[in-house]
Amino acid sequence: MPADRLLGTLLRSLQSYTEQQDTPRLLGTAASLLTTLNNPLNVTLLTSQLLSAPAIWARPEGLRTCMRCLSAFHSAAQALVRHEDALREKSADHDFAQLQLERTLPKEDWIRAVVSGADEHSPRWRHLLVLGGLSLGFGPADDENLSRSMRSTLESGLVTAANIALEETPADDELGQQAMTVVLNHCFPSLPDHERARLDYESLLPVLMRSTLHSSEGLRSAYFLGAVDADVRAASESRFQWSERSPSYQQIRAMLSNPIVSSLGPLARLIGHTAEQVHDPRLLIAAVDDLEAFARTLYLQWRQTKLSEIDASEENIYLDTETMEKTNPALWRLLRSTLFAVVIVLRSTVGRMLGDGVLSSDSIAPKLAAQALHTLRYFHFISSRLGSTTFSQHNFVYLTTMDILATYPLEAEAFLQAIRPADIGQVPPHPLDRSLDLFYLNTAEHFTLVLPQHRSEELLVASAAPYLAAGGNNHLLTIFEAAHSVMLAAFSAPQNVELTAKHLPFYVDALFKVFPSNLSARQFRLAFKTLLSLATPPSELAANQPMLPATLLELLHERAYSASTVPLLPHPASNDPQAPPEAVMELSEQAVLTLTVIDTLPQLSLDLLEEWLPLAAGMVNSVADASMREHCREHFWHVLMDGEMDPHRSQLCAAWWNTSGGREMVLFGHEGREDWGHEMSGALPLEARESKL
Repeated sequence: MPADRLLGTLLRSLQSYTEQQDTPRLLGTAASLLTTLNNPLNVTLLTSQLLSAPAIWARPEGLRTCMRCLSAFHSAAQALVRHEDALREKSADHDFAQLQLERTLPKEDWIRAVVSGADEHSPRWRHLLVLGGLSLGFGPADDENLSRSMRSTLESGLVTAANIALEETPADDELGQQAMTVVLNHCFPSLPDHERARLDYESLLPVLMRSTLHSSEGLRSAYFLGAVDADVRAASESRFQWSERSPSYQQIRAMLSNPIVSSLGPLARLIGHTAEQVHDPRLLIAAVDDLEAFARTLYLQWRQTKLSEIDASEENIYLDTETMEKTNPALWRLLRSTLFAVVIVLRSTVGRMLGDGVLSSDSIAPKLAAQALHTLRYFHFISSRLGSTTFSQHNFVYLTTMDILATYPLEAEAFLQAIRPADIGQVPPHPLDRSLDLFYLNTAEHFTLVLPQHRSEELLVASAAPYLAAGGNNHLLTIFEAAHSVMLAAFSAPQNVELTAKHLPFYVDALFKVFPSNLSARQFRLAFKTLLSLATPPSELAANQPMLPATLLELLHERAYSASTVPLLPHPASNDPQAPPEAVMELSEQAVLTLTVIDTLPQLSLDLLEEWLPLAAGMVNSVADASMREHCREHFWHVLMDGEMDPHRSQLCAAWWNTSGGREMVLFGHEGREDWGHEMSGALPLEARESKL
């Protein structure tokens, strides 16, 4: 069919909407026709009709319709580029200018004709579909598919259209805001800096936040989780099933494939950049409020599902195969993407807060820092699965906001009071409550220096106590260790001397009860090293409890000689590629206790050090396993030589090693030491003396 007749047929089809109409087919025909029309007025007319046609826009299928429209112009631009490349290949035998006449319109005339179709007959936000499609279709500037002047005109027109659309699009036009979000998200990376600077970031930030967090094509204010619980059924007496044919799973799949959620990473970076550029601090405060409210809703929706009642370590026990392999991984992929997006935006707002005079003021900074921490707390059931130490953006937000809040002791105390465990004195049965307790313990540890002693006892010791002596579940090792870290941090605070003296006996008793079943060797060694450091002069605790270091060492010494020599089972820390050698090699309880005594040597007073050097050497040679014993010897040598000792302790250790038989004690044991003990310098060996007799 000739192009003019096809154009007339297409225009008639675009004038009315019918239930049987195939909109993708109409847009596909339009994309093909755009590059074959001879008259620029027809190109303009077709573009104008595509942006206002009732057949397309009377009942749009959300962003799907917008993306089809953008794809039509994208495809037309790419077809034009391919045709020009084909002509260039023929230009070796023919004149390139003559060959161009075979096509309808020169490229730049065609672009002007298309852009002219973005007129007053359609809303401004639809113009972005045309300009965005052309900008993406002709590729980046490095491809040189457009002249510099035409590319500059196209980029300038895109930014101008975006600013006008932001100004004119009403707040209740959800589709318009979503379309602007998607087009800018795709086109923003290719915009030059001078065009990016022209964007109206003040109007853009609320649009991006609404489209991403709350729109029907975005994260739906986190209410998508509410539908999951109704579809989780009991497959047997002990297993649950969430079928991939259920409506809630189909909704999750649809969300993962829609244009906003599928590009949450780049979109979050765009929102973060926008947050860094806005001038009105009230917009950033509103953004942080919005993130906290969204995170809280997500947490509450998750808590209402049956899946939240299953600990991550027990999912293979309580979930059937279909749920484990298909539906549950898809849900967690969506939750992880949501976490990453929110944290990236928080990263930009926190960074902006550090350099903004208004946001860093005493009246605003602690509130924003607390809100950011609340947001991370609500997301902790997701981040705890990932291992947040590998997520640098998360670490920046977490550590920076705690540093900010720590400069305001009253606000820090109020924050800890707000997030403290609800049921003090017991380990909660619900996995989500334990996740919140873990976040609390990890966070509270950083505020020990700013809390008065009575508040430390109320907020820290009382919250950690239930986990100190808890046992029976090695999957809770992380939270057990967090509780021990909180206690050590509370003991280390200089204002907590009385608290330390009061609770230290209970804590030491708990250490011996839970190790090695519910406490890692790394944490056990760290605990005793910290305690010996606190009990060593010139600390106030050492003055009040002068016999404490010797008592602790005697407890370790006595336990070591009755400890098990069987290698301990590996724990989660052993999978850390950055863990020290002793954290990944198999050690027995006896070897760990010996290493613990060696760890404490640099903290001992001189008289106690002189007493315990030979005792530590004896413990080394009492280790039953040869490889473990060799590891203990190497660690003994490293402690003596790696610079942990001060000059006085180093001098004493050198004298013991060289002239007091320390070398022989460590390398050969006490038996070797006795063989050498009765000889004087220059004497004959024992065999020579016996032969003379």
